[in-house]
Amino acid sequence: MQPSTSQPPAIKSRLGAILRATSGNFLEQFDFFLFGFYASAIAKAFFPAQNDTAALLNTFGVFWLGALMRPVGAIVLGAYIDRIGRRKGLIVTLAIMAAGTVVITFCPTYATIGIAAPIIVLAGRLLQGFSAGVELGGVSVYLSEIATPGNRGFYTSLQSASQQVAIVVAAIIGFALSEMMPADTVAAWGWRIPFFIGCLIIPVIFVLRRTLEETPAFLAMKTHPTTSEVFSSAAVNWRIIALGMMLTAMTTVTFYFVTVYTPTFGKNVLKLSGQDALLVTMLVGIANFIWNPVGGALSDRVGRKPVLLAISGLSFLTAYPALLWLTAAPTFGKLLSVEMMFSLYFGVYSGAMLGALVEVVPAHVRTTCFSLAFALAAALFGTFTPFASTILIDRTGDKASPGFWLMCAAASGFIAALAIYRGSAVEAREAVTA
Repeated sequence: MQPSTSQPPAIKSRLGAILRATSGNFLEQFDFFLFGFYASAIAKAFFPAQNDTAALLNTFGVFWLGALMRPVGAIVLGAYIDRIGRRKGLIVTLAIMAAGTVVITFCPTYATIGIAAPIIVLAGRLLQGFSAGVELGGVSVYLSEIATPGNRGFYTSLQSASQQVAIVVAAIIGFALSEMMPADTVAAWGWRIPFFIGCLIIPVIFVLRRTLEETPAFLAMKTHPTTSEVFSSAAVNWRIIALGMMLTAMTTVTFYFVTVYTPTFGKNVLKLSGQDALLVTMLVGIANFIWNPVGGALSDRVGRKPVLLAISGLSFLTAYPALLWLTAAPTFGKLLSVEMMFSLYFGVYSGAMLGALVEVVPAHVRTTCFSLAFALAAALFGTFTPFASTILIDRTGDKASPGFWLMCAAASGFIAALAIYRGSAVEAREAVTA
């Protein structure tokens, strides 16, 4: 019997598909941001140490250890999604992510259950990291496969844009909480309230994900690789995965600096108020939401390469001088100005980068390779940013020293873009598949 040549059914509503696919991104980033903003309170609750800096490093260390599970999740869950389908895979990742959120929200403090407390929090972070390893890649691939011709960059950029909504909502909740409750109460137990709100959102997101349609591109595939074939193909394509990791480093480092680390940087380093730091982060989230689609659409028109090179080059040249200007005499206005500059870099670069990464990885193992490249960048560079920034400032005494970490990420992105686009092969493939 001859296989059917009929086309798979198209997505009924692209807007509905986008909202359902990106809903899980909201939960992931909502929780990640809260962990960064309430790092000091979480440190005191679960990681008591001889001084505040040591406790904060313990907290950011656990934050980073959770990220080390991302590559594992990218390989295991990525292979599952490439074999079973985008829809089923995204439902599984949401379930795992939700479990990690619930664990952290309701874990008793160190004073109550001793050493079990940090172990439980670490377990929650490991679950979140395992899930996050493929959540972003799975959503990006899904959006790229439902994109209209010539708009792949714009569609994939909506994945990152959706995360910014979570940042804004979390910042608004945190700001309201700081206005309604004394700082000591927030530090003692009030910080759990936003996490609890995140738990309440989980059932809504499950309902949205369950109605997600499979992509026509996946349904059109005549065969789907087995798990072992996915692993073998990923191993064969290790060079493009490594370059993808380098390309993504610029995105992850800048993002975690302007969102997760900024509240701690504003309060602990610049000695601004918690409200000021939250307000800046909220405005950054709004700016990120705008710049991501702009970057994606721009790269659809002029190409990925010019956007990636221009933004990473600008970031390399300006990151440290901007932070040096800010830390010389910190004010709310100066912090906002610098963060808005970094927001522009992150949003435009990320919008172009997501489309580029989808295009350079092999289609039959697209989720695995994309997720692994992104997960490695997040684990080794992005989520390490709060820890690296804290260490740099502590060891050097230079409050602007996180700028060196941002410069390294920018150099990584610039070099990777040159290597990926050094010939015409990728650009030709981009023109054919867009």
